Amino acid sequence: MAGRASFRDIRDEMARRIAARVWQPGAIIPAEEELAREFGSARATVNRALQELARAGIVERKRKAGTRVALHPVREARFVIPLVRQEIEAEGRAYRYRLLGRAIEPAPADIRAALGLAGARRMLHLRCLHLADERPWQVEDRWINLAAVPAARAETFETIGPNEWLVHNAPISRADFVFRAARASAVEADALGLDVGEAVFVGERMTWLGQEPVTHVRMVHPPTHTLRTSV
Repeated sequence: MAGRASFRDIRDEMARRIAARVWQPGAIIPAEEELAREFGSARATVNRALQELARAGIVERKRKAGTRVALHPVREARFVIPLVRQEIEAEGRAYRYRLLGRAIEPAPADIRAALGLAGARRMLHLRCLHLADERPWQVEDRWINLAAVPAARAETFETIGPNEWLVHNAPISRADFVFRAARASAVEADALGLDVGEAVFVGERMTWLGQEPVTHVRMVHPPTHTLRTSV
């Protein structure tokens, strides 16, 4: 990294290395003095970057033991990424997952715009169905940025959904949520057992690690779905 890096530059580069598994979960990362030399910055600047990563649950810091990449990165308290399986099982219902489609293809303009990506970008596109007591509960349409989560390229997602896999394998530092009513597309209606154009409840979530987009997901529920949140 040329020039004198800011703490944001250092934070984002370290987050990128963690997401790309340059620094593996549980690994000790270089000492502050070494990082300060690499980035051409003061040790205090590096320390501030590490503090932000620690607050986000991406690294763990202990006196005299150094800084490690978190084994199970946690999200900041201001947001929680829910697991579809847990939401369904919490209602006392049986959960089942089905992969509907998997492809690496160019992301459409609206997805790139939502994630702040300029230019063409090939991403992993997944379509999934989550069922509760064998009834369609959610259609998941997800785009994963392989530059941020390269390990997703080798995962088939045939037996585990991307929602669950990403929570355990892809640390994030920011998330944006959007909820709205919409009309079911032909693909969504077919998966959910609805009529085309029937009202559905839609949630969209975009996540980032530093400045690097991680994923965009559109979650479509039947009109009877009830949104529950807890703090």
